Amino acid sequence: MRQLSPQGQQTLNDIAQRHGFSFDATLSMLESVINGNGSMAQFNHPEFSGSGQWMRGGMTMVSDMFNNHLKGRVDNLCSELSNLIANQPDLLRSGSFQSQSQGGSGHHQIQANHSGGGMQSQGDSGFGANSLFVPPAPGTSGDWWPADLRWPNSTGAQNNVRYAYFAQARRLAIEVHGSVTVYDTLDHQIGGFSQQQSAGGTLGFSSQYGLIDVASLPVVSRDGMAVQPPAPQPSGMAYHPVPEAGATDTFAAIERLAGLHAKGMLTDAEYSTKKAELLARL
Repeated sequence: MRQLSPQGQQTLNDIAQRHGFSFDATLSMLESVINGNGSMAQFNHPEFSGSGQWMRGGMTMVSDMFNNHLKGRVDNLCSELSNLIANQPDLLRSGSFQSQSQGGSGHHQIQANHSGGGMQSQGDSGFGANSLFVPPAPGTSGDWWPADLRWPNSTGAQNNVRYAYFAQARRLAIEVHGSVTVYDTLDHQIGGFSQQQSAGGTLGFSSQYGLIDVASLPVVSRDGMAVQPPAPQPSGMAYHPVPEAGATDTFAAIERLAGLHAKGMLTDAEYSTKKAELLARL
C-alpha cells in the first residue's frame, strides 16, 4: 500500500478510535477494502478474530462465527472505510474482478467486470489536500504493473494476490507478495479467475477453452526483467512444460506431473527427472 499522507494518518486514527480497533488493524482493513474495490474485503488480523470476509450490503463473516458483537463492529468499520475510499477516485477503477466465495470448499471465483479501460483524466487523480495517500513520484502513475501496459480492462485482488488484465495487449499481470509477473494470454478471452485456497493452491482463469492454469501461459517478464522462452528440447525427447516456480505451488506442480505420468504422457525417467528438478527448488 502507498504511504499514508498526514491527513490520511489522522483520518485513519480517528476511525480506529471510533470503532475501538488499533491503527494497525484499521490500516490492514483499509487495504483489504481497497483490494475489494470498495465493495468487499477478504481480511486476516487478530483483532478481527483472524480471517474473515465482508461484503457491502450486510454480509459479514468472522472466524468467531457466534460473536455477533464483533461482526457488527467489523461491518461498521468496513462500511465507513468503503465510504471513505469512494471519495478517493485514484483507488478504484471502473473495471474490476468481483470475488465470490463458493461455500466452504476454500475455492474462490473472481468474475471479470469489463467496463472499458481504467484511464482517468488529469483532473480526477484523487490527490489533493484530503487525499489519504502521498501522491506518486512525478512521472509515475502509482500503478503496480509495468508502465508500458498502460490501462487494464479489469483489475482485482484477493488474498495478497493482485490481477490486471490487458485484453488488447494480450497480457496478464499478477502480483504475489510484491513480485510482478507478466504473462502472454495468447488467444484466450479471459472472463474470470479462480484461486484454490489449499496447501497446493493454484491460480486459474476461465476462457473460451474452459478453466486454464495460469502457469500454462508463457511468461513475458518478471519484476521488469524479460524472461527468455525455454530452450528447444533435443530431437527425440518429448517436451512437457513444467509450471513456473513461484507462479504456483511446487507440490501442486508435482501432483500434476504425477497425473501426466499416470496417463502415460511421461515416461518413468522423465517423471523422476522433472520431479527431482521441482524438489530441488524447495
